Amino acid sequence: MHQIIDTHAHYDHKQFNPDREELLGSMATQGVQTIINVGCSLPSSKASVALAEAYSFIYATVGVHPHDAKALSDKALQQLEALCDHDKVVAYGEIGLDFYHNFSPPDVQRHWFKEQLHLAASLGLPVVIHSRDSADETFSMIEKSPLRRGVIHSFSGDAALAWAYANMGFHIGIGGPVTFDKTKRLQNVVDTLPLDKILLETDCPYLTPTPFRGKRNNSSYLTYVADAIAEIKGVTAEEICAQTSENAQLLFGI
Repeated sequence: MHQIIDTHAHYDHKQFNPDREELLGSMATQGVQTIINVGCSLPSSKASVALAEAYSFIYATVGVHPHDAKALSDKALQQLEALCDHDKVVAYGEIGLDFYHNFSPPDVQRHWFKEQLHLAASLGLPVVIHSRDSADETFSMIEKSPLRRGVIHSFSGDAALAWAYANMGFHIGIGGPVTFDKTKRLQNVVDTLPLDKILLETDCPYLTPTPFRGKRNNSSYLTYVADAIAEIKGVTAEEICAQTSENAQLLFGI
């Protein structure tokens, strides 16, 4: 059985309220050895830490997503910094820019992205980056920051951008979309990138892979992502799981 690390999950999401305990209790028997639950607001960061405290195989990240940037303040940032003292917090994020939805005004997103990048750097934590319709600006802001460790989550750029991030020291997060028919660009990214730069992630409950697309995602479905990457790379799924797990362990110190 593959041993998988899901580097980006949201099990604090309300979609898991009916069966969270049962689902998480089944992960070991489905080959999922470790899950990183990602914070995207102050409340969800607290919930992520609580999940990490409750389950030995769950770790947490802390941060505020660009959608929620408008809710950030200096006081909230101090609370996030305090949460990072927890020994199971392994990264800072999910942070970045999202100019597709603009749920927070772009200038507000920029301000708090910069502030959170500097906080992560001061804490010595890798970052989990969200970028949507903001590829050039996200890259530029990261390049200007002192950070050189982290993951570009749910990567949607081209191979040139993936290589630019990889050369800067970052990993590329690959999930369900690599199994979709119309993601040739992403499949090309996977084809050209070295395996030691790829991480497996679900973004559950979102981005469910084929053949479960349209249903709620969970970490056990990463076997389909590993199979898709293995086919592109011409190696076994076991090799994909082993290498991506090693990559995650090294990046997050788990």
